[in-house]
Amino acid sequence: MRKSILKSLKPDIIVEMLDMAMAFENWNKVMERADMLYLCVQSIYEERQKYRSKGMPAPHIHIDRPLVYYYGFSHLMRGMAHQKMGEADQARAYIDQYADLGWMEDLDEVGMQVVQKFRHKAQVNRYALEIEAGQVQLLEEFVNFLLEHPEEGLAGLKVITEAAVRHRWQIDRVLDVFEDQMQGEGTEINSSNNEGMYHYCYQRALYEQWMERPQEAVEFILQAIRLAHKLGMDRYFIRCTVLLESLREEATAEQIGRYRVMLEGI
Repeated sequence: MRKSILKSLKPDIIVEMLDMAMAFENWNKVMERADMLYLCVQSIYEERQKYRSKGMPAPHIHIDRPLVYYYGFSHLMRGMAHQKMGEADQARAYIDQYADLGWMEDLDEVGMQVVQKFRHKAQVNRYALEIEAGQVQLLEEFVNFLLEHPEEGLAGLKVITEAAVRHRWQIDRVLDVFEDQMQGEGTEINSSNNEGMYHYCYQRALYEQWMERPQEAVEFILQAIRLAHKLGMDRYFIRCTVLLESLREEATAEQIGRYRVMLEGI
């Protein structure tokens, strides 16, 4: 991409484009936009370094976050895309990239905080990558990590339940640990993060179905349907209704009644 084009791009707009591609699970588009973001911020960084080497102030470019954030975010998105496409080695390589962003020059306090946040995110995603790959020996370690970092709990539970369905693990004990902790703290998983909650409920429904607890599965899929509607994601909604219809014969009459009322309301 020519430098003249790179200079016309705005990092924050590319971030929005990346978020949209992620929402639609278009992994090739995610890769394309992440590459675009990386080239854009690399061009800005090189220009700043060139001016500084001459003792001159660099031209001002308005960005909403420290420049190091865009480096980290581009690597994060590329890593996630590779992970979703089943390319674990490439995903690991990009995790290493955003785990170590301290090489950038002239990082201020805010920039260093961004570096620390990406380092933490890399630790979370290393666990997630290996758990998804079937490394069951890491499960207890990952659970302990999540208990120490409750802000990662919802995303972590989604990873664990998805891996349990894929690799046929029984994780009732793990789920009990999180339920006990949440009750002990007087908190519960809620919809403050509707998309994260949707993904957890959907994966939990698949797990309950595999464990031959169809009525529990229906409860979770009903929650997922409500969240899909709140998110306005037709793709999620259709996915949920297909799963619920597969469970219809084993659902209670009361559950089917709630399902019908929900559909009428939507």
